[in-house]
Amino acid sequence: MKPVLTSFLKKWKIKGELILNCNCTVFCPCVVSLGKHPPTETFCQAWTGIRIDEGYYDKYDLSGINIAMMLEIPGRMARGNWKAAVFIDENASTEAYDGLLKILSGQARGTTGLFTKLVSEIIGVERAQISYQTDGNTRHLTVGNKIQGAVTPIVGNDPKQEVTVNNTRYWMGSDITVAQADKGRVRAFARIWDFKGLSAEICQIDWHGPN
Repeated sequence: MKPVLTSFLKKWKIKGELILNCNCTVFCPCVVSLGKHPPTETFCQAWTGIRIDEGYYDKYDLSGINIAMMLEIPGRMARGNWKAAVFIDENASTEAYDGLLKILSGQARGTTGLFTKLVSEIIGVERAQISYQTDGNTRHLTVGNKIQGAVTPIVGNDPKQEVTVNNTRYWMGSDITVAQADKGRVRAFARIWDFKGLSAEICQIDWHGPN
């Protein structure tokens, strides 16, 4: 990816919720190992959805926009060489769409700036009809006919309490709710995945940049 001159960088912020489902058995080790431990299947394939509750890029409002990504990582997360695809809500304005592409590619720096080092190839970018809904504790993501996902937190010794991993240095957010996929079908960009029953995460995000 081309370097971005600091003088052209715009302020941005995204607050909301992120869900992720990957091909690891429960639970993905990357949250705690920060990508230094290999995925449970030695490689990573994942889909993720983001609900933006509040946000902006420069002077453009991002609130209410849903986005999604597909990720392929050939080994340890920290070693890079990721492939990624991006889906942005078809209702996003042109300015919001352009800003989100800069954020998700890492060009806007800040929280997602590490993508410029880790992602070696963008395999596709599409506008799509994206639905992110919460039903009880289950989060549902639908991206047209490309992604149909649902994740539910797992419970611990106290059945009323979700299992969480707190105070991590994970780039997405420090507190992660451990979940499992009720549904995790992906049919896009010549990839056919089904991660039902496998590892999932729920994270409240507060991302910003360019600093």
